[in-house]
Amino acid sequence: MKYYSTRNRNLKKSLEEAVIQGLAEDNGLFMPETIPIIEQSLLRNMQRMDFREISLIIAKNFFGTDVPTTDLERITLDAINFDTPLVHLHDRIYALELFHGPTLAFKDVGARFMARLLSYFIKGYTREVDVLVATSGDTGSAVANGFWKIPGIRVRILYPKGLVSTIQEHQFTTLGENISALEISGNFDDCQRLVKTAFLDHELNSRLTLTSANSINIARLLPQSFYYFNGYAKLGSPTQDLVISVPSGNFGNLTAAIIAGKMGLPCKKFIAATNINDVVPEYLQTGKYKPRPSKATIANAMDVGDPSNFDRILDLFGHSHSKISKAISGYSYIDDKIREIIGRIQKKYGYLLDPHGATGYQALVDHSHNVNSITGFFIETAHPAKFRDIVEDVIHKKIDMPLSLQDAMNRTPVKTKLSADYKDLRDYLFAV
Repeated sequence: MKYYSTRNRNLKKSLEEAVIQGLAEDNGLFMPETIPIIEQSLLRNMQRMDFREISLIIAKNFFGTDVPTTDLERITLDAINFDTPLVHLHDRIYALELFHGPTLAFKDVGARFMARLLSYFIKGYTREVDVLVATSGDTGSAVANGFWKIPGIRVRILYPKGLVSTIQEHQFTTLGENISALEISGNFDDCQRLVKTAFLDHELNSRLTLTSANSINIARLLPQSFYYFNGYAKLGSPTQDLVISVPSGNFGNLTAAIIAGKMGLPCKKFIAATNINDVVPEYLQTGKYKPRPSKATIANAMDVGDPSNFDRILDLFGHSHSKISKAISGYSYIDDKIREIIGRIQKKYGYLLDPHGATGYQALVDHSHNVNSITGFFIETAHPAKFRDIVEDVIHKKIDMPLSLQDAMNRTPVKTKLSADYKDLRDYLFAV
C-alpha cells in the first residue's frame, strides 16, 4: 500500500519509506491510500477472540501487503503481550483500560508495534536511525520502553521542563543505553516544533537518518486502532448505537478511532474530550481552527495548543466542517472539574480515574444526557498512580504504586538541558 502526504496526495511513499521518514518532506503527515474494510461477519466473530488475535487481523489488513505474514505475526504478537480490559462502571457506561502495558499508558500499544516494525525495516542499515520524539508525558515513557536496547536505533526524547509528572520523567530519563532525554525550556508545542523543524533540515538529514515516534508516524498511529475493535468485541458487538469518548491532546488516539470507524467499526459518535486546551472543541462549534499556546493543566498529556493529527482528521473528512462536526462532538473541562470528577466517581462507584480518563468519562456522560439509548466506552489512558500526587490529593488516601513505577522512581535521572531554540537541538544532534 502507498501512503500519501496530507498536504499533497500526489506525494506517495511505501510503508517502509513512510515509517523511516516519519514526516513527509512537505511537512505533511502520511495517510494510507486506502482504508481496508472489515467484513461485518468478521466483526461479529471478534467477540470470541482475544486482543492479540484481533490486533493481528487489523495489522494484516493494513500491513499485510508490505510485510510477510510470518514477520508481521511476530511483530504484532510480540508487541501486543497484554490485554486492554473493558470495565463496567454504571448503566451502559464502560471504561476501556489501556494502562496494562509495561509503562502503564495507552501509548504502549503503538510504541511497541512501531519499534518492532522499524527494527524490521532497518535490518542491514549501515548507520543508526535516530528517533526524535516530543512528549508531554506518557509518549516518552512508552517510546523509551518500546525502543530500549533495540539495535541500530537511538532515541532522543524532548520534553518540557517542569511540565511532566515526576513519575513520567523518571520512566524515560533513567533507562540509559540507547535512550537520551532532552529537557527543553518551553512547553510541549515547543518540543513538537523542534522535532518537526529537524525533519525539514536538509543538512541534518543528509548526515543522520531521522524518524519520529510521535503519533505523527503512521506506524505509531495505525496500531492504536487495534484496541477500539477490542473494546467493541468485549461489549459483545452491540447492535445499539456505540459512542466512544477519547481524552485528546495531539489527537492521534482519536484519529485512530475514526480510522477504525472507516474500517467498519459501527460507532455512532466519536467524542473529543479535552482540558482547557480546547482548540478542537472550539473548532467543532465555530468551524474556525485557532491554534494557540498550550496551557499547563493537571491532565498534562492533553496540554497541546496545535494538535498535529488534526490535519489527518481534516483529511479523513475532506476538510468539511459539517462532516467532522456530525461525526465528532467535543467537550472540555477545567482542572477543578477534573478533580471533582475523580473524587465523585471514586466515592460513588469505587473506580479510580486518572485526570485524562476523567475527562473522557465525563464527556461520555454529558453526551448521553442529550442522546437516548447509547452504549459507550471511554478511554482510560493511564494508571492513576502515574498522577499519584493529584489523585491522592483529591481522594485523601494513599494509592498503591505498581512495582514498575517503584523501580523507575528508585533510578537516577540523566538528562540534557536545552533551550527552545532550534540551534541548540541542531548542535546537540550534530555532536552526538
